[in-house]
Amino acid sequence: MRRCHACGAEIGTAEKILRTDECPGCARDLHSCRNCRHYHPSAHNQCLEPVAEWVTEKDRANFCDYFSFAESSAAAPSSPKKPPEEEARERWKKLFKS
Repeated sequence: MRRCHACGAEIGTAEKILRTDECPGCARDLHSCRNCRHYHPSAHNQCLEPVAEWVTEKDRANFCDYFSFAESSAAAPSSPKKPPEEEARERWKKLFKS
């Protein structure tokens, strides 16, 4: 099942995602790093594809030839996801809370 990284809306097409395609739920770009199966925040260039070029804006449309929409079985997010840095900061504060 394909879902938008921003709003969690289901993307019902089995066709190739084009650079100009937008999410029907939030109108965000679908052909973006954040929707790609190769995207990983802790990887070099935040991409698991070793020869992919650097993309500055990970949530905007790009021309990457390695783009492949990520398949997900998770339900739509109930609230906007926090950036990993903020989540880590909160976990750190909880660790030393008495």
